[in-house]
Amino acid sequence: MSIGTRKGFLIDMDGVIYRGPELIPGAAEFIASLRRSRIPFMFLTNNSQRTRRDVAMKLTRMGVAVEDTHIFTCAMATARFLASQKPSGTAYVIGEGGLLNALHSNGYAIVDRSPDYVVVGEGRTLSFEMLEQAVQMVLDGAKLIATNLDPNCPTNSGTRPGCGAIVSLIEKATGIQAFSVGKPSPVMMRMARKELGMATSETIMIGDTMETDIQGGVQMGYKTILVLSGGSSREDLAKYAFKPDLVIDSVADLSETTGLLHEILPTMNREDDTPHDLREWARAHA
Repeated sequence: MSIGTRKGFLIDMDGVIYRGPELIPGAAEFIASLRRSRIPFMFLTNNSQRTRRDVAMKLTRMGVAVEDTHIFTCAMATARFLASQKPSGTAYVIGEGGLLNALHSNGYAIVDRSPDYVVVGEGRTLSFEMLEQAVQMVLDGAKLIATNLDPNCPTNSGTRPGCGAIVSLIEKATGIQAFSVGKPSPVMMRMARKELGMATSETIMIGDTMETDIQGGVQMGYKTILVLSGGSSREDLAKYAFKPDLVIDSVADLSETTGLLHEILPTMNREDDTPHDLREWARAHA
């Protein structure tokens, strides 16, 4: 089935495809629609804990049929970025398997003294001793890298401090600001688009958070769709100097059962004065 012009999707996961352990109704059908229509897509996550294979398995077990190649994590983006800056470098890591695996896959050695970089991701094994080491390494000249700046992470049992909260402690103690690679950084947003094989004008970012997903997409010149099934509400839009191209309740609105996916995409041109609310769009195109 043709959608008029070639498009591809970069899709956030938490708040878009699932909330905690629960799949958002219609999400699996939306991804199935993309696959049937051979529309390229890739999931983006600011969680550096899991490998892309782990993330793909989680989605598959939830009923969303994907392969490893559909996943792009901030750990992957961070490791590729470091490898481009200093090939075969060394890193002291605060993080878990996904970040360690990505660094190893890109030729990096993990060390506990005199690293080129201190790399901070999410983790449940954080200790004050690790923070002390990281602070001294940065003061001694190691470059400080954050996989993302998300201040917290939702969990099944509540909320825990995220990478942004952890790295801010090191920043405060050293007076040195971390370089962040994850969303909304253009480093990750550009890498993901290239991995997807799309041009800037062909790329659509779907997310639930204005500060990361939508901001990152807008800054890169991508089309953007905000879903209201996660972090941002319709009322939040007035707070921002930028806006998404389209606002929908959830990705279920774009499944084949609604028939809207192939109608909306050809109209998503920035040059058009297209209403950005799905209900307004439906009235305008009735």
